[in-house]
Amino acid sequence: MAVAFVFPGQGSQKVGMGRLFHDAVPESRAVFEEADGALGFPLSRLCFEGPEAQLQLTANTQPAILATSVAAAGALAARGIRPDWVAGHSLGEYSALVTAGVLSLRDAVVAVRRRGEYMQEAVPVGEGAMAAILALDLAAIEQACREAAQGQVVSPANINSPGQVVIAGHAAAVDRASELCKKAGAKRAIRLPVSAPFHCALMMPAQARLARDLARLSFAEATVPVVNNVDATVVRSPDSCRGGLVRQVSGTVRWQESVERLVREGVSTFVEVGPGTVLSGLVKKIDPRVRVLSVEEPASLEATVTALQERRTA
Repeated sequence: MAVAFVFPGQGSQKVGMGRLFHDAVPESRAVFEEADGALGFPLSRLCFEGPEAQLQLTANTQPAILATSVAAAGALAARGIRPDWVAGHSLGEYSALVTAGVLSLRDAVVAVRRRGEYMQEAVPVGEGAMAAILALDLAAIEQACREAAQGQVVSPANINSPGQVVIAGHAAAVDRASELCKKAGAKRAIRLPVSAPFHCALMMPAQARLARDLARLSFAEATVPVVNNVDATVVRSPDSCRGGLVRQVSGTVRWQESVERLVREGVSTFVEVGPGTVLSGLVKKIDPRVRVLSVEEPASLEATVTALQERRTA
């Protein structure tokens, strides 16, 4: 029974996340203390108390989700539960790499804060947009994006599951593509409340800046295999792990392919580790045969530990 830990990206944040782990699990508390020290400000207080408007800023959201996810993984490790595989959705790949021993928490939390700053600064607020396209096949969405571009940028940003693709680019082009997708038969096209158009060519300036930062960090060989989200391939070496983090800034998040790859590698149980249960829903849509568990607070930790122990003794 192979178990994969999967880690959420931006969009899972909420005030209060991680507090129960911080208060109940010493290993989780140590994660938040280390993140606070690395950043030089109380990230933990922002996670636990807000204000929400500050938590929603991407430069704060990204390290907050990372710290909360790693704290949850620390709680699992304290109970003797470790993954056979790891993967993360967008930002979540940093949590996966920390869990796999590739990056230190200190380096990762500083890197993702800068990642958030660079992404926000790459495109002035209001010029970019993202939209979720529901119930339309990928080929039709790609065609709509090509027709809608008209010299601007619009392309698939997140291929999340069958019937759910997010597009990103210039705001006007995203709106044009959304209308074309609806005409082509999409059930819905929903503008997302995001501050920047992530995972498209408009992020190239952010990618170049982050690449310089990541080149200065120490990456280690992964202790467990990682499926990166920009290629949906298995990576373990320091260079391949670093390269995936660089290219995913402007590249498409291939989450559906990543989950399918994990299943082909023998993973039968997925544990979503961190705030929210968005990935749990996506995984079940991608492959209804697999078992999906989640850990975002102590109650779900106990339920997941029990389920995994029962599976191993069955």
